Amino acid sequence: MQPLGLSIPPSVGTAPQGPAPKQINIGGIMSVKPLSVTLAEEATAAAIQRAAENQAQPVVQELAALIQRHWADAKTAKQAVERDMLEAVNARAGRYSPDMEAKLRAQGGSQIYMMLFATKARQAKALLTDVLIGSGMEKPWTVNPSPKPDLPQEAVGQIVQGIHEIATQAEMSGVPMSVDDIRQLMADARDRMESQIMESARREAKQAEIMLEDCLVEGGYVDAMNEFLDDLTVFKTAFIKGPVVRNVPQLKWEPQPQGGSKATVKVLKKLLWERVDPFMIYPAPHSKSVDDAYLIERHRLSRADLSAMIGVDGYNEDAIRSVLDQHGNGGLKEWLSIDVQKDQAEGRIPAIGATHTDLIDALQYWGSVSGKMLREWGMEDVEDDSKEYEVEAWLIGGHVIKAVINPDPLARRPYYADGYSRVPGAFWHNSLYDLIQDCQSMCNAAARALANNLGISSGPQVAINIDRLPTGEEITEMYPWKLWQFVNDPMGSNSAPISFFQPTSNANELMGVYEKFSLMADEYSGIPRYMTGTEGTPGAGRTASGLSMMVGNASKVIKSLVSSIDIHVTEKVLKRLFDWKMQYDPEVEFQGDLSIVPRGALSLQVKEAANQARLQFLQMTANPMDAQIVGIEGRAAILREAAKNLNMDPDTVVPPLSVMKLKAQMAAMAQQGMMQGQPPAGQPQGQQALTGPQSGQQLADGAPITDNFSPQPQ
Repeated sequence: MQPLGLSIPPSVGTAPQGPAPKQINIGGIMSVKPLSVTLAEEATAAAIQRAAENQAQPVVQELAALIQRHWADAKTAKQAVERDMLEAVNARAGRYSPDMEAKLRAQGGSQIYMMLFATKARQAKALLTDVLIGSGMEKPWTVNPSPKPDLPQEAVGQIVQGIHEIATQAEMSGVPMSVDDIRQLMADARDRMESQIMESARREAKQAEIMLEDCLVEGGYVDAMNEFLDDLTVFKTAFIKGPVVRNVPQLKWEPQPQGGSKATVKVLKKLLWERVDPFMIYPAPHSKSVDDAYLIERHRLSRADLSAMIGVDGYNEDAIRSVLDQHGNGGLKEWLSIDVQKDQAEGRIPAIGATHTDLIDALQYWGSVSGKMLREWGMEDVEDDSKEYEVEAWLIGGHVIKAVINPDPLARRPYYADGYSRVPGAFWHNSLYDLIQDCQSMCNAAARALANNLGISSGPQVAINIDRLPTGEEITEMYPWKLWQFVNDPMGSNSAPISFFQPTSNANELMGVYEKFSLMADEYSGIPRYMTGTEGTPGAGRTASGLSMMVGNASKVIKSLVSSIDIHVTEKVLKRLFDWKMQYDPEVEFQGDLSIVPRGALSLQVKEAANQARLQFLQMTANPMDAQIVGIEGRAAILREAAKNLNMDPDTVVPPLSVMKLKAQMAAMAQQGMMQGQPPAGQPQGQQALTGPQSGQQLADGAPITDNFSPQPQ
């Protein structure tokens, strides 16, 4: 990665042994500061001075001003989206928004919250996890070779040369070949060559698949995808980032000359994937995707995170040291009110003011810059002034700590995004909460009214004529066998001094309202309750075939969502990783003519159907004629797949192919020896095998003999 117009000085090394240790007189006591501390302070001061001079350059100031201007626009444009996402976070936690909670408290009565959305979110997450997270044969993607591989030029030359030699020999033998014969020879040779190349491509595809899966597992992709699916059901758009190169310390055991091994810590560069908080992503107001217009990711870094960037390619060490020094004085805070609201919604105790946090706010900027501007900023190898170049820059306060051209050859950004219900042409989509928000509100209102009505109608209401109560009579309590005292009505009325009446219970009507909107939430979300094993399935769902049909129809929404994730996340992640390995990994020797094939939606659609089809195929081919066609190898492969779907170990149920071949050879040899009158292997000559009557013969009483006849000694 080439720096963009930023003069990155060499790392600060050990200064010459010149200055003497400083002496500080404190209260008559002479304190001597160590030379190493003095040199470090001087090096830091020099770095801060160089950083100040660098930040004063017009190119750096223009870049910082550009990022800050875009940051202000993106922050303003996202305010409405942040409010909607905060409501979704509160709904997942089962609490009202602060404004709604204040209104309910002022009205009095119940504040019950029904966890309708939280339940749907967990159900959707479970369904998606079953399809999109896997390993081995069950992973939701594969690598296939190109359907029509290109023949190498040297292979074409070999074919032409071989045909030429054959034609020459035929000409010399007096039987010249016709043009059609030569064409047929060339077609046959090409087919054989393509078959060989395709077989080699299949082996390379299998090796590439293992390599990619190993990178994903070690890079934490499974954990990132698991968190991505959580965000997908709550937020409008969920994000995954990667691969990003990080220095990761790992424990290595090295053998020692005297024997044994010793644990050593080595820092290795690894490719990692991570979930990106949707609250931290700020697109351009007119963006349609993560690769469109500019994009800003807001980071909250600790001092340790920032210190780890010192010495990493592309980062300005002087600027980082200046940031650390300024942060120690209480600066570099980008306080946003959304931070406090988000902490409250997620159940964390928010910090009291931004100045009390130890985190440093950094803006990672991705955007295109014209070649003319880059040339003005100091880039010397800009080929075209009118061309747009993708730039990555980090801004902390007024300090640009990194500015490089995007190293990806296709200028792709390491972000992948999708939403539960995509909105064409929009960056922020509709979340699951957006789809059932009205149903959630109606269910909450019905539940609150039901709780209030049940409380009021749980017992009788009492009306008392206070004019007929004696002085000091307590009317706030009522209990069985209570004695009431009354006086004569001064108006001479004979009406009862106390009366009871029962308020009307509207429980059935309110329960009907709740049930109606709960069923509507099933329809809007595309996740009916019977898909997750909930009891009470109505109508056709009471039968096995009816339930299978209902699940098949309802899962179409999930299939559509899985297909969208396959296209916008899985395929792009794997393609980016494959290109990275091909470009930067010297150990990779694959050809680039391989394709990533996501199969998450396909596995959801045919997983159960395929298992049933395998069992039917085994039954159909259970005859001698089909057995000769399928062979022992083909039948063993089908049995292995069927065993996997039954959660059985296929290696235990079906022996390895080499073992089966060995058994078949031994059986054939034994049968051949018996036909020649030779005893089986391991049996002495002249000893008669203990055998019973053969299948198909009859006993003395005429009963047929079966294969499971137990032999008896002669």
